[in-house]
Parts: sequence; structure tokens; C-alpha cells
Amino acid sequence: MSKIRKTGWTFSEHYLWHDTGSYSLLTPPSLTVQPGIHAENEDTKRRFANLLEISSLADEVIRIKPRVASDDEILRIHTRAHLDRLEALCAAGGGEAGDATPVGVASYDIAKLAAGGVIATVDAVMSGDVDNAYVLCRPPGHHAEPELVTGFCLLANGAIGIEHARQVHGVKRIAVVDYDVHHGNGCETIFYDDPNILTISVHQDNLFPPDRGKLTETGGSHAKGANINIPLPPGSGSGAYAEAFERIVLPSLYRFEPELIFVASGFDASAMDPLAHMMLGAADYRALAGALRKVSEKTCAGRIIFTHEGGYAASHVPYCGLAVLETLSGHQTGITDPFDEFIVGYGGQSLQPHQATVIAEIASLHQLEPYREPLS
Repeated sequence: MSKIRKTGWTFSEHYLWHDTGSYSLLTPPSLTVQPGIHAENEDTKRRFANLLEISSLADEVIRIKPRVASDDEILRIHTRAHLDRLEALCAAGGGEAGDATPVGVASYDIAKLAAGGVIATVDAVMSGDVDNAYVLCRPPGHHAEPELVTGFCLLANGAIGIEHARQVHGVKRIAVVDYDVHHGNGCETIFYDDPNILTISVHQDNLFPPDRGKLTETGGSHAKGANINIPLPPGSGSGAYAEAFERIVLPSLYRFEPELIFVASGFDASAMDPLAHMMLGAADYRALAGALRKVSEKTCAGRIIFTHEGGYAASHVPYCGLAVLETLSGHQTGITDPFDEFIVGYGGQSLQPHQATVIAEIASLHQLEPYREPLS
């Protein structure tokens, strides 16, 4: 029987009001491009929240109310110029903030509410009000850098939460695991030379941002080994992700012994995602979340916070998210992934030789011994 845990759920209707305008996936409309919706739209998040609400888990999670992050809290990570540019653009009616990242009139205020949602969640976890938590925040944050808007991200939500945990709660050693299919450049850039922050990114090789996430990028001169990139080949599925976690992610977390774990939870390694070429299903995300939760229970009293990032298959993301929530809380809803039979049947789900070669090279580079306990 699963252990029941106090799992926090941080969400606001306001997150759905971030307006990314009329696009055709990533392209603005023109005389030859018919208008549609932007890839990063509210539908995936709305459907995830709705699936939670119609499930039995709705009565089990502990609701955490987001608040607006103050400028001082945001300035722990971002520059004043970055905030001023965003504020001015939104006040002028919105537009292109950078790199296919459109914003609307209210987007800056909503971004501050997203960052504040992570801060409120840190407070809830560190106070013991909840054991662990999931923040369904929007706009996402894992690509944002101190002076850079990119990859649909305005503010570095997770990094802002990390600095809050350090400066307000005195947490010294924090690990970040980013399993979004795109490289976690935000936390890598921000904490690259900080030996007290372990950053791990499991992503599709050379997808986004371009030319980032190389396995040889292992940390700055004061933090060698504190940044671990796991660029998996396109087409990686259950076997490759399980091997990457058993050979690299889990051993590195146990060796680091964090006091708090953040997870950048993007569901765009889903086999159904339009912006990537990986093959995961809800069962895989359940396994990854379960393995990370176990590490947190053994190293930092179960303190683990998932912050929502990418995932653009509106029909599939809710089932991946619900699987993670079930794993965090110990409550089973009985709702299954309707896409599972298709995804499991795709060829190449097992670990392939070229995938194993990459993973072995990274494990050797970081001098890691495998942690051979089945993911669950």
C-alpha cells in the first residue's frame, strides 16, 4: 500500500490569462501563414488542472495560494533592466519579448504571480505544511536568464524559488533536476559557478536552445562537476531515460546529498509532443517522479518541489501531470493514460546501443557508479 503524503498544489486561474496571441505554433501570422494559437498557450495547463479537479485527488492535495513576488525577490536573480523592459513592453500593449516569446498586457504581472507561486510553495514545504508540492505555474521559467527572455520564459521561476530557500530559509545545498525535453539553460547559467547548487538537465540533444546543453559543460572553475548535462539522442524512450536516471541522475543526487530538490517538470518528452522527438508516456513520468521522490525522502526529509515547464500536447500532458501528482501524494485515482497502448508499442522503446554509449560517457566523465534500483 502506498504511503500517503501531504502534497501541495499551487495554481491560479490567472496563470491561464497570460496571452500569447495569434500565432501558428511558433510563427506569427502573415499572408502565407494562417493564424492559429501559439505553442505555449493555456490549453495544456487548463486541461491538467481540470483533470485534477474531476479526479479523486482534488480532495487530497493541499491548496497553496500563490502571491505576487516582490521586485526585491525577483532581483535576486534578474537585473533591473530585465524587469523594466518586460514591464514597459506589457504596459505598451504587449508584443514580442524575444525568441518567439510573445506577451500580453497582463503578462508581466502574471509572471510575477508565477514566481511568487514558487516562493509560496517553498515556504509551505520548508515549514512542513506540506511534504512535497507541484506548482502548475505559467509563464514557464526554466529558459529565462538574468537578462534574457527566451523559450517562452519571462522570469526564472525555479531559480527565484531557490534563492528564496537559501536566503530566507537558510538552505545550503539544493539540487535541480530538469527533465523538460529542452535544455535547462536558465539554472545552468545562473548557478554555473556555484558548488552548492547541483544542476542536472536531461534533454534531447541540440534541440533548444541551439548549441546549449553539451555534456562537456560541467560547471565553472569553482564548481566543477556541479553541472551535469545529459543530451539524449532523438527517439529516446523508456529504456534510455531509465538508464540515464540509474547511471547518472540518481547517483549524482545521492553523492551530492541535497537539503532540497527542485524539479523542472516539462512534459514535452512525451511521444505526443509537437516540439520534440522523444517517446515517453505517463507511466515513464510516474517512474521518474517516483525515483526522485525516493531520493528526496532519503536525503532531505522528502522536500521536493516540481515546477511546471513545457509540454505542448494538450491531450496528453494532463495524464503525465496526474501520474506525477499520484506519485508525490501516494493517492491513486484509477485514471489511466489513454495514449499508453500506442506509446508502449512504438519501436525503439528499449535502450539502444547509441543511447547507452552517450549515457556511459557522461557517467564516466562524472565518475558515477550506477544506482541499480528499479524506477517506480
